Amino acid sequence: MSTQRRSLIRFVCFTIGAALLLLVGRHSFLIHGWLTSNADASPRAVLARGDLAADEQSTIELFERARNSVVFISTKALVRDIWTRNVFSVPRGTGSGFIWDDAGHVVTNYHVIEDASEALVKLSDGRDYKAALVGASPAHDLAVLKIGVDFKRPPPIPLGTSHDLKVGQKVFAIGNPFGLDWSLTTGIVSALDRSLEGNDAVIEHLIQTDAAINPGNSGGPLLDSAGRLIGVSTAIYSPSGAYAGVGFAVPADTVNRVVPQLIGRGRYIRPGLGVEVDEGLNERLKTILKVAGIVVLRVPAKSAAERAGLKGAIITRDGIVPGDIITALNGKPVDTVAKLLARLDDYAVGDIVKLSVLRKGRTEEIAVTLQPGS
Repeated sequence: MSTQRRSLIRFVCFTIGAALLLLVGRHSFLIHGWLTSNADASPRAVLARGDLAADEQSTIELFERARNSVVFISTKALVRDIWTRNVFSVPRGTGSGFIWDDAGHVVTNYHVIEDASEALVKLSDGRDYKAALVGASPAHDLAVLKIGVDFKRPPPIPLGTSHDLKVGQKVFAIGNPFGLDWSLTTGIVSALDRSLEGNDAVIEHLIQTDAAINPGNSGGPLLDSAGRLIGVSTAIYSPSGAYAGVGFAVPADTVNRVVPQLIGRGRYIRPGLGVEVDEGLNERLKTILKVAGIVVLRVPAKSAAERAGLKGAIITRDGIVPGDIITALNGKPVDTVAKLLARLDDYAVGDIVKLSVLRKGRTEEIAVTLQPGS
């Protein structure tokens, strides 16, 4: 037998022997190690943590005070079967809201209840109520529902103000993200006076926050460190629709101006100039005239605009002579009808505003006393 062959046989025998020893050793460990009980084994002692940090304690207390004022809203929509033509109700979505007053009014976002045939409000103690729509303002993304609360009324959310907010101060959002009811998230005011366009309207003065706001948080309260309402969570900025660190809330001062009108009138009446304009036509005229502003089409008789001297378009045999073009309101530029309406929202009926108007190639300043809008 060659030397090379004997070496190969020795190597194979050595390998088989090592494998057998390893197998026997592992078997012995399983029998005498893992399967051997230890009567002296017991749970480890828990280390006492001491008092909660002051910041933690204040957050806990804030949530416990506010949670009973926050509600869970689920909506249904009517759907017609394409074959039987029968109409039936199907779940549409979920959102959040909060108790506004002792009469049982609930504030939420308009988009939470938009196109819903039925809304169900669930309180923190588990009680459910069918809610009636009292009023809505799509331009502010706000709506008011009414529930018939019985002997145990939930407390209204404490109301704060948004005019003195500072970037960097703490905020707390309570809501029902993805249907996970009564969830608390925290963050800071990231920025102020943001604007968002949508639904043929511009919402101005929004609060930007990094507190996690996800689908289902809409309509829930944004609170300051004193537990006061400073905003209503309304939107997130995210390509996926999920939290991406940028959320927005309608400021409390806007809410406190709009909600009483929704309760009293069912709709919000903003102050107006008394001019007739058209968004679609305005965009076409701006392109033709090469100017940024709002073209006044008509000035109704006895309107605030007529009293102030504004001029509308004139139809002649040679065509249409454009009317005044409003380019700014109290020094703030306006180039769309939606932005003009949003700017007017900062004022009240009876206030005097100064319009920058382009007339026959010259800019004039015209003072207008605001009248009730449509």
